[in-house]
Amino acid sequence: MVGIGTQLHDNPRLTVRFVKGKDPVRIIVDSRARTHPRSRILFGAEGTIVAVSKSAPRHRTRRLERAGAQVITCGEKKVNLGLLLQRLRKMKIKRLLLEGGGRLNWSMLNARLVDEVHVTLAPRIVGGVEATTLVEGTGISKMGNAIKLFLKNVARNDGELVLNYSVHG
Repeated sequence: MVGIGTQLHDNPRLTVRFVKGKDPVRIIVDSRARTHPRSRILFGAEGTIVAVSKSAPRHRTRRLERAGAQVITCGEKKVNLGLLLQRLRKMKIKRLLLEGGGRLNWSMLNARLVDEVHVTLAPRIVGGVEATTLVEGTGISKMGNAIKLFLKNVARNDGELVLNYSVHG
């Protein structure tokens, strides 16, 4: 699952490419249905769900449906993430890999809808004022209010360090 910012900026496929496996159902959180109908995420896999709000213009949601997306309306002005997860569960989607971006990551963490966090430390440095960070939006400014993570596992993968945490509080 990605947010609209990641979709518009990166135009991801969200398909399995480097290992064997079945492509997942891809999900875009896109309150106003801004996903372009020729986006790569809409092609080449079993299905794509675009979660929109009631404020999404109907002509845009119809355009996405014609492009093959399944459009789900959850929320008034913004996608209600809790309601989206309930709907996905009814569709037999029980696990999500949340790829962000930073605003969606923050919204999911802030709503207490995340149970694990996997952080990969790669041997590359990126950043700057315009770079996406792990969480964006309002965030938490005081350590006493921080969302607590507990280390479950550490693994090495092709020169990268992968940290697996459970989320508490």
